[in-house]
Amino acid sequence: MLNKYARAFFTKVLTPFATFLLRIGVSPDAVTLVGTAGVVAGALVFFPRGSFFWGTLVITAFVFSDLVDGNMARQAGTSSVWGAFLDSTLDRVADSAVFGGIALWYAGKGDNLLLCAVAVFCLASGQVVSYTKARAESLGLKCDVQGLVERAERLVVTLVLAGLSGLHQFGVPYIDWLLPIALWLIAVGSLVTVFQRVVTVRREAAEAVAAGAGRL
Repeated sequence: MLNKYARAFFTKVLTPFATFLLRIGVSPDAVTLVGTAGVVAGALVFFPRGSFFWGTLVITAFVFSDLVDGNMARQAGTSSVWGAFLDSTLDRVADSAVFGGIALWYAGKGDNLLLCAVAVFCLASGQVVSYTKARAESLGLKCDVQGLVERAERLVVTLVLAGLSGLHQFGVPYIDWLLPIALWLIAVGSLVTVFQRVVTVRREAAEAVAAGAGRL
């Protein structure tokens, strides 16, 4: 519910900017591509070096493109299956870059293979969370469950705590532990979400089979 109201608020705030971009001839697809490139650059340039504060600022600035491109498409009346496909696909690329950058830090100067493994698990489980719903829908099932941790929650928790953790490089003590907390929260939450969706799809599949048998 909070995510719904937050999205509505930022959509309203960003509408004038979306209108301006359309006026100067920028396409929604271009915004999608630039936004993804910015997130990937911020994650893979700053995070592996341990610059989580600056990396988070860069990523956050480009994350809002996810709201701007949709707003532009609606205003222009050009919302399409292609646009939705491109946006969803590049979201997966951006998410992978965020957790990949964190994993590279812990595999290198961060020197913590356990947290590196947790970051990789967050990367993989996030993809599985999205895949379970997409696959279920391709089979004609709804997978009608929100789940404990979806994309918005993964990004908000990870970026907020990573950014705060990054204040450690400015001399703020005892704060670098926030990023490990974020990773463990996302790892557990994603695992629970995958389980929720699998159980839901199993129930929906059984109901579909029963309904089909009932019509025979």
